[in-house]
Amino acid sequence: VQLQAFGGGSVQAGGSLRLSCAASTRTFSSYAMAWFRQDPGKERTIVAAITWSGEDTYYADSVKGRFTISKDNAKNTVYLQMNSLKPDDTAVYYCAAAGSGYAASKSRNYDYWGQGTEVTVSS
Repeated sequence: VQLQAFGGGSVQAGGSLRLSCAASTRTFSSYAMAWFRQDPGKERTIVAAITWSGEDTYYADSVKGRFTISKDNAKNTVYLQMNSLKPDDTAVYYCAAAGSGYAASKSRNYDYWGQGTEVTVSS
């Protein structure tokens, strides 16, 4: 499974961005998907995750109420809508896929990773 993430960029605090991640698999609907982010020298941490069906989601406390993850099985794509962005949201964002279908919060539970897309939020 190959994952390609895009949609990152630079935005001022309070602005919005939408990240997309396209997957190259015919069985995309069976995968749970997630977005992680990483600052240089720091651990990669969960931002949001969604189950294979899209019915259940998980969000890190720091993004609850501001970010929304969604999954379009017909388009083999997962999205992360990011609103009310803060400078602390600045990081490289990675999408990931889990064959278990379970929206886990730990990176070790994900089987495939995209290349990352950079988000910069200025104050």
